Amino acid sequence: MDKNSLLSLYKECTLCPRSCKVDRTSGKLGFCRESSTMRIACATLHHGEEPPITGKGGSGTIFFTGCTLQCRFCQNHQISRGGIGREVSIEEFSEICLKLQSAGAENINLVTGTMFIPSIAAGIALATENGLVIPILWNSSGFETSEAVDILNSFIDVYLPDIKTLNHTFSATFFNAIHYPESAKEAVTKMANSKKIVFKDNKIVSGTIVRHLVIPGYVEMTERFLRWFADNLMGKALISVMFQYSPKAAEGDGFPDRILDKSEMDMVYSYLDELGIEDGFIQEEEITDEWNPDFNKVSPFPGGIGKTVWHWKS
Repeated sequence: MDKNSLLSLYKECTLCPRSCKVDRTSGKLGFCRESSTMRIACATLHHGEEPPITGKGGSGTIFFTGCTLQCRFCQNHQISRGGIGREVSIEEFSEICLKLQSAGAENINLVTGTMFIPSIAAGIALATENGLVIPILWNSSGFETSEAVDILNSFIDVYLPDIKTLNHTFSATFFNAIHYPESAKEAVTKMANSKKIVFKDNKIVSGTIVRHLVIPGYVEMTERFLRWFADNLMGKALISVMFQYSPKAAEGDGFPDRILDKSEMDMVYSYLDELGIEDGFIQEEEITDEWNPDFNKVSPFPGGIGKTVWHWKS
């Protein structure tokens, strides 16, 4: 699609399965609360992703403001629900991508950009015209429409979607999307079927890695997801099981005020063994709730895992 056709998609927005159908070019806002102008919180060389994404130089992560889910347990709640970030033009976005490449980024990692797909597509095209050559990664909640995935397929090399839950009650309660399980399964399956897994110099340059956060007290949801993955995506996508749930990020009742305990982690390992899921990643480092980013800081990530290239305050 050309730039004008892409940007016209904001006029009756159906970029995510909520299908708000508002005219975001006129200032009307849907669930994501974002207009048709991109907003970004920061761009960093991030060293905390899976090894074939991080590489030696770090993943060039761009964190977009807003979210189509606004989960009540999001570690990035300052930008997904809190609105931190500033407006950038398509031209400035393309320059940010090129700055990340010049700083040594292994890839461009687009974090939670579903509500800005038309602008991102136009910006990546412009950056490519001006010398962007590193792989483009799509890091999302998995809450995209099939039509949105068609657009993404024109410029995305690697997909990094979440599948948060296949439990309708959980998705309705904690991110007001009872139909999330069906939407996520459809979108992520299409992603996995669209990109063959390819590695070059121990770095992923094509394919899909499906992420899943294990939540304390809800390990049965993880078992259900793993069984679905084994039946539908094993061999087509890699898996990344994450243990970094943080009670400090949770908002409202219904979430445990603790991190995962060893017995819950052992249960997840037993499910992986039972199902024969071997290709992928699992978080093995010490589990802590102290790793939440603070996007008000120019260096949002603790522990030196990110080097900031662009920040909304400067």
